[in-house]
Amino acid sequence: MAALGNSDMLTRKIKLWDINAHITCRLCEGYLIDATTVTECLHTFCRSCLVKYLEESNTCPTCRIVIHQSHPLQYIGHDRTMQDIVYKLVPGLQDAEMKKQREFYQKLGMEVPGDVKAELCGMKTQQDAHRNGDIKSEDTANKEAGEEKREEDEDYHRSDEQVSICLECNSSKLRGLKRKWIRCSAQATVLHLKKFIAKKLNLTSFNELDILCNEEILGKDHTLKFVVVTRWRFKKSPLLLYYRPKMDLL
Repeated sequence: MAALGNSDMLTRKIKLWDINAHITCRLCEGYLIDATTVTECLHTFCRSCLVKYLEESNTCPTCRIVIHQSHPLQYIGHDRTMQDIVYKLVPGLQDAEMKKQREFYQKLGMEVPGDVKAELCGMKTQQDAHRNGDIKSEDTANKEAGEEKREEDEDYHRSDEQVSICLECNSSKLRGLKRKWIRCSAQATVLHLKKFIAKKLNLTSFNELDILCNEEILGKDHTLKFVVVTRWRFKKSPLLLYYRPKMDLL
């Protein structure tokens, strides 16, 4: 009887409703999209919801702990594991989100970013494989994934959507870059720019820098694509960013 009871427990189905509280955003009350976690307390929200909320506050929306007195956006991070779990648990959510993203970029007359295209193609390939019964073994799939990853690494993100940037210094305590115009992947983050500037200026740490757009300090996990879409007012002009020592170092 005990063995039978254990078997029943292992095969017991859990309703999605029972776990909704763990995979929904407290701010919009929808399923997590681009799941982003606060590093101080590990509460998770949709990235767009959390970024918008932190423009007016510096505390976690759930537990009200202070994330950071002045730069809360630097203490949040993309939670890929949580997002993968949500997509696996909620039927059709990933398909619907990818469709929305594609329509969003098309409506703005912008090219669909490389990562969105890749995800859409990956989803279609996977659906076709399931439909045709052509499911590859785990070893074969892992081998092909490794080969694709090597090809991506050797490409150095040149096939990604590119962003032109002008990096200006607005502090007398730092010198300007010899070459302030750069062109890089739209998937690069503000953290990548900090490391680049710190290396060029021979700084002891990239954490000594703030990077600003329209006089607003950017979070280290913001991608350049996110900055262009949500912060930059002059869409047809190169992205103008300023760097300076952190406020607490001034």
